Amino acid sequence: MNDNKTPGTEPIRDARVLGLPKMLILGLQHMFAMFGATVLVPMLVSNSYGLPLSIQTTLFFAGIGTLLFHVCSKLQVPAFLGSSFAFLGGFEAMSKLDAGKYAGMDPAVKLQYACGGIVVAGLLYVVLALVIKLVGAKKVMRFLPPVVTGPIIILIGLNLAPSAVTNASTCWWLAIVAMAIIVVANIWGKGMIKIIPILLGVVGSYVVALIANAAGATALDSAGNVIPLIDFSGLANAAPVGLQPFLVAKFDLTSIFVMAPIAIAAMMEHIGDMSAISATVGRNFIENPGLHRTLLGDGLATALAGLFGGPANTTYGENTGVLVLSRVHDPRVVRLAAIYAVVLSFSPIFAAIVNSIPTAIIGGVSFILYGMISAIGVRNVVENRVDFTNSRNLIIAAVILVCGLGFSSGITFAIGEIHITLTNLAIAAIAGIALNAILPGKDYEFPSDVTDGRAGDFGRY
Repeated sequence: MNDNKTPGTEPIRDARVLGLPKMLILGLQHMFAMFGATVLVPMLVSNSYGLPLSIQTTLFFAGIGTLLFHVCSKLQVPAFLGSSFAFLGGFEAMSKLDAGKYAGMDPAVKLQYACGGIVVAGLLYVVLALVIKLVGAKKVMRFLPPVVTGPIIILIGLNLAPSAVTNASTCWWLAIVAMAIIVVANIWGKGMIKIIPILLGVVGSYVVALIANAAGATALDSAGNVIPLIDFSGLANAAPVGLQPFLVAKFDLTSIFVMAPIAIAAMMEHIGDMSAISATVGRNFIENPGLHRTLLGDGLATALAGLFGGPANTTYGENTGVLVLSRVHDPRVVRLAAIYAVVLSFSPIFAAIVNSIPTAIIGGVSFILYGMISAIGVRNVVENRVDFTNSRNLIIAAVILVCGLGFSSGITFAIGEIHITLTNLAIAAIAGIALNAILPGKDYEFPSDVTDGRAGDFGRY
């Protein structure tokens, strides 16, 4: 690792030298960085898929999960855990289940079963952490190379794409405004502006919507009926302070097979984030405190969130960007952001304001976001130099993509009186891992170099 730094540019590893007021402001900056993407997950799940995932609960477990992660990683890693977009496809699949016990099931109960699948997904992290501790990362990663994880990440974005179009179609001009703000902020923005494009896209287009709503602008609902652009009805009975609407997870084989396989892609995201944070901070966190510890923290945070009605967590690239911008690498600052998230989660009126954001804005943001998920899957393959002149790699990727796109409704089968559904993503993951294990000629070795100048081995989203 190169320790030669330009004089005056050394990072600050102990923010206490800056004083408490500056630390509080830096923590607030980290909260703003994670906020847009974190609250977007429950908004999408509620508005697009009809499952009542709570913004308050999401924020609460983002904060608590981050603190738990820091404890597991010996308080060394400056990472924030927010809502994972990888699991959106699972929520969508759960919302469409209508066979066996899921026929006519109340959406709130479906959410409980979806959260049960998230608990199991989190526990898979814990299992992988234990295996890595026992046999080492290189041996484990031979079964999860980029030729498997890249196409799976691509499928996550492609499967979500139709819902982005559906949401944007409620008011196309407003969706385009949201997209334009995100593009401008991300391409031409400087400093913090470039790091929080999702937050700026949501807030900026919401301000435009408020003005247009006052002028009498309208939108369309799912049935094609004309409705007001913004619905403020949820604000009427919302209290300034209140408890989070926790749910207790329920468990079923179908929901587990829907949600748990997504952990494969999410774990690769985690490893990529640890590589990126290590390169940013100049310390190899994969070696110390160790990948097994960071995976354990992420997995326990995800399982805890799912157990009480929250979405899966994941380490956030947005906050890694803040580390680059501020050059303050002290994990204490990130823990302040976690505390802010927990405090904010006790405000129902704040959640109601967020829920009033028009569906078209969510669609516009999703247009960019879902496409980026697939594009990052492509980047995963490209950056890791997957050789598609190798017939073995070509066959694995081909089978994964065809399974993920061809089995659009999944496969449902019965074991006795129990009906089990495997979603397209689960089928693709199983097929890819199996083919990679069976076919001879593995050409990928998990690298350990995460020092200066090296990007993460896996894409982040």
